[in-house]
Amino acid sequence: MSRRENLHRLLNPRHVAFVGGREAEISIRQSGRLGFRGTIWPVNPRREEMAGLPCFTSVAELPEAPDAAFVAVPREATVDVVRDLATRGAGGCVCYAAGFAELDTAGAELQQALVDAAGDMALIGPNCYGVLNYLDGLALWPDQQGGAPIDRGIALIMQSGNMALNLTMQERSVPIALVLTVGNQAVLGIGDCLDAVIGDPRIAAIGLYIEGLDDIAGFSGAASRALQAGQPIVAIKSGRSDAGAKVALSHTNSLAGADEIYDALFDRYGIARVHTLPALLETLKVLTLTGPLPGNRLAAICCSGAEAALIADRAADLGIALPAPGPAQSDDLRGILSDAVTIANPLDFNTYAWGNRDLLQRSFTALMADQADLGMLILDYPRPGVDGIEGWHVALEALIGARQHTGTKALVVSTLPECLPANSRARAIENDVTPVQGLDEALTAVAGAARYGALQTRISRPGGRAPGALSAAGSGPAAPKTLDEWQSKRRLAEYGLRLPDGRLASRAELAEAAAAIGFPIVLKGVADDLAHKTEAGAVALNLRSAAEVEAAADAMPATVECFLVESMIGGGVAELIIGIKRDEQFGPVMVIGSGGRLVNLVEDSQIVLLPTDRHTIEAAIGRLKAARLLAGFRGAPKGDIDAVVDAALAVARFAEERRADLAELDVNPLIVLPAGQGAVAADALIRMQID
Repeated sequence: MSRRENLHRLLNPRHVAFVGGREAEISIRQSGRLGFRGTIWPVNPRREEMAGLPCFTSVAELPEAPDAAFVAVPREATVDVVRDLATRGAGGCVCYAAGFAELDTAGAELQQALVDAAGDMALIGPNCYGVLNYLDGLALWPDQQGGAPIDRGIALIMQSGNMALNLTMQERSVPIALVLTVGNQAVLGIGDCLDAVIGDPRIAAIGLYIEGLDDIAGFSGAASRALQAGQPIVAIKSGRSDAGAKVALSHTNSLAGADEIYDALFDRYGIARVHTLPALLETLKVLTLTGPLPGNRLAAICCSGAEAALIADRAADLGIALPAPGPAQSDDLRGILSDAVTIANPLDFNTYAWGNRDLLQRSFTALMADQADLGMLILDYPRPGVDGIEGWHVALEALIGARQHTGTKALVVSTLPECLPANSRARAIENDVTPVQGLDEALTAVAGAARYGALQTRISRPGGRAPGALSAAGSGPAAPKTLDEWQSKRRLAEYGLRLPDGRLASRAELAEAAAAIGFPIVLKGVADDLAHKTEAGAVALNLRSAAEVEAAADAMPATVECFLVESMIGGGVAELIIGIKRDEQFGPVMVIGSGGRLVNLVEDSQIVLLPTDRHTIEAAIGRLKAARLLAGFRGAPKGDIDAVVDAALAVARFAEERRADLAELDVNPLIVLPAGQGAVAADALIRMQID
């Protein structure tokens, strides 16, 4: 039986063996509290019973091969127990013990022995808390937990057992269906666990806590399938610092680090990246209860100018639109509210209609009825025991009424998590309004749901599909060499990159070459060791006569014996860089950013994973600061964005075909001419393995 099939047995078991002492007994009792209906077999040679059930002395004595097992014995004994389970034909197991590869070299050797013992069995861990299956009432878990049986909800796949335990204790009305903690990922990793829950209609959304991914290709394949299945993913990725590039011949290597590449990975598959546990839970809640949004237009309602300002500022940061009320909406709102109320979005309705269900519902309806993909009411309840709480209930009922009348999705949001009580959250959920605790968390969730909805819309169109899996990184070239500019440009031109008119010339041929191309020209020294020609004094621009060409050549380093003579490209709207850097985990990735002299000064770049497409490159260019220049800044001509995309696709094709050989690549600057006139690669550098 395959490991994938065995993982299905582990997550949907008919019978479970609990091997160990105290932790195994805790796990049995937790499963009993959750209502597990399958068969439980305790295994302990020193005890007659465990949690009221008779013990077997060994795995060999079990009536049949268990679908699942929880193994909580010392690390050395863990290997033997796992081997016995695999021999019996068990589906899978959770290994609780620590002291393996996370500890030392001896632990790493013991972990390899564990992997060998498991064979094709699905093994989670070691060094993990295990599995909580609230759908089937099973706890392969050695501690307390705060969940309850449920029919449908979210799955949490975590690299931290303690963090997962804490999340089960949440009081945010987040429906948790499944918790998987992967520990050392000796056999099964995050991608395997992710793949196992895709397509299960009981799993509405998936939350991840990631410290690192060992198998980018496997993870990306699972993420692609999740996107195609319509199961949104929200992720926290820790370790955001950048260790820096190992090789810095090109500018590209210094433009973006590993964390930016993870951003690109998540963006590719519509994974909402968040940075806090509250944001993780609230985003999962919104994606589960509200679902993906058809757009990013928010109708925000509050009764405080301060709240309105906070919403407006954060919405701008997150790319959430707050469309101003149209004339008809404004007239309706003025007829409902006091003349002292400023009609805007966010709408600060003040307190003039407070406590009046009819006026509140009519005003909420007016704002949500047009140009809004989502309505959001800020509502902070008083603490329990405070008198006069009825007004808050009235406001919630008004929002429920507006939701039902308009059909627009809605959130009720407290600025502080403790200010939205459980009974009000339940009332909102019963009426198809999602309660969210925390204003920043709410807006983060809205942005994630809107981005996911936009991606779902795009892939659902005729001919659309989810981005495919990434290729394995590979080891890369063993001994890459630096190609000179002439060689680099010639290779890229074969893939469609546009170059200036140019010739390679000796010192004696300079005058003839310059005359043939026509002035003004650019003169460059050509040599394998001239990666940074400007710093070496091997570049001269805007030369307008043969005499200037001769003088420029004389001023270059004496080691320069070969020259590149090119036409001078003028009239550029912007200068960009298009490069390829090689990452140990991802292999070749593309970097697009502001280029020329500003390349390392303005911190303006975007990562694009390969393979890519036109839409992805266009979106990356649109996120650059340089996009304002390309759009025609302060009356200047618009840049030829289509030509920039063509240039990037040419570089991408080259990088994909030479994936195993390519170490790094720079096209810098790519001079972007006015719309319709193209984009020209003024310089290029390639480091690669030469056949």
